[in-house]
Amino acid sequence: MSQMPPQAALSKCPSCAEPLESGDRFCGACGHDLSVAAVPQNDTPTLTMSGGAVPRPAAPADDPQGPGLPPYVARPDASGAEAPAPAHPLEPAQASSGVRFDRPAEPDEYPLQAPDPRVAAEAVAEEGATVCVACRAGRVDSDGYCENCGHAQPRERDHMEQEDGPVAAVSDRGLRHHRNEDAFAVGRAALPDGSPAVVAVVCDGVSSATRPDEASLAASRAASDCLLAALPRGTHPQQAMHDAIVAAARAVDALAGESATAREHTPHQNAPACTFVGAVVTSGLLVVGWVGDSRAYWVPVDRAAPAARLTEDDSWAAQMVAAGLMNEAEAYADERAHAITGWLGADAYELEPHTASFKPDRPGVVVVCTDGLWNYAETAEEMAEAVPLDAAVRPLHSARVLVGHALDGGGHDNVTVAVLPFPAPPQGAGSA
Repeated sequence: MSQMPPQAALSKCPSCAEPLESGDRFCGACGHDLSVAAVPQNDTPTLTMSGGAVPRPAAPADDPQGPGLPPYVARPDASGAEAPAPAHPLEPAQASSGVRFDRPAEPDEYPLQAPDPRVAAEAVAEEGATVCVACRAGRVDSDGYCENCGHAQPRERDHMEQEDGPVAAVSDRGLRHHRNEDAFAVGRAALPDGSPAVVAVVCDGVSSATRPDEASLAASRAASDCLLAALPRGTHPQQAMHDAIVAAARAVDALAGESATAREHTPHQNAPACTFVGAVVTSGLLVVGWVGDSRAYWVPVDRAAPAARLTEDDSWAAQMVAAGLMNEAEAYADERAHAITGWLGADAYELEPHTASFKPDRPGVVVVCTDGLWNYAETAEEMAEAVPLDAAVRPLHSARVLVGHALDGGGHDNVTVAVLPFPAPPQGAGSA
């Protein structure tokens, strides 16, 4: 390493710039030791944008500019003052730019190291958190997104299936909606004489209302609980269905009692609302109940016998047909066709539960569904064609097939369907 040459006499103190006398070893003003030469710094401070030459930092001994070129050292001029540093012999002086030239080049982007899936998986396992369905490594946060890859996780209600003995239901979000606003409930009960009864309830949240998904869930649960409690007590199935619809309406009405803050954020939205359709099947009786445009169909096992639609829509189209103003094809082709005239909710005009009872003379299945399915199989004949031939013994498989039929048709809406065999098989019987 090159050494600094001996310090020559100075005309001014390098510390306080006070004049010096020849032979002074210390500054009389500040006491600076004049025999100690200033050690050149290895760093160059950031320069301002005031212009002037940019001094190049001292080069190390192994500078690639070539051997035998010692680092520049300031030397005094005839007056004893340091002479200005000349421009580097290999590079002309450059205008000041405010940039440090002694720093290595920096990349435009700093690549981020991908998280180690093993570490993430261990963290998930330790905390018992949900694992991302996309990367299968990250933890899912409370908002439903992966902390590793950011992938949105499927909601619990995006696709639901349930089978309870001989009755089954499937619900799917569909291909166009961002959430599933449908809900269902299925169950079994024993009548006082010990004969079986099978129950299914399907509700479709009204999208123009606030919290339609909560409305459908509350209605389906309240109605199912009411039916499964009333039937064992000996309540007639048709009366039990009527009471279940009233209970469902009350459950939805209760959702309208939201806070003032919530109303401020959504002042123009209607109260939570949904449609309703339900069925009770016993050994010899079939009962349906509905409010809105969700439907129930009868499909016999013997497809040579006619199928039938068991409900009438509470809708603009149905009113036009009933009044004789349009035929069914014209009414349902109108853009107002699906505007409902009856629903469950605090702002419903008036609750009018519809119930009907039937005594089929042959075995078959009851299909209870939202308009997300019957939009693609509207007539009873079309629904019968979509229902698998073995639906009476494989209700869950049949419900899946019907949901798939709607998705294949476009899946424009949420799709929910329940399949109940008639007559109700004895307790303990289920899907084959």
